[in-house]
Amino acid sequence: MITCHVRYVIDPYKLAQFEHYAKLWIPLVERLGGKHHGYFLPSEGANNIALCLFSFPSLTAYEAYRTASKEDAGCQAAVKYAEATRCFVSSERSFFRPVFD
Repeated sequence: MITCHVRYVIDPYKLAQFEHYAKLWIPLVERLGGKHHGYFLPSEGANNIALCLFSFPSLTAYEAYRTASKEDAGCQAAVKYAEATRCFVSSERSFFRPVFD
């Protein structure tokens, strides 16, 4: 299993737009074979950082998702929404493997 952690620098004045963007992606990731663990929006502390976690069975499965997402109408619409609203400034992806007892 591989878990993707996405760290967003968001526009705190566009938190509602970013939350809408987040809600667009959760079912898209699930439909394209991933397990979404949610978005985490600012509460206390920094008001411009949001996080996201989702997993795939393997890095190969994640790469297949990335390829499929480029052709998927729902994914394309979510990307266009982010571009139109500019609800986040930047994002960075990191990949982790979970360790269980």
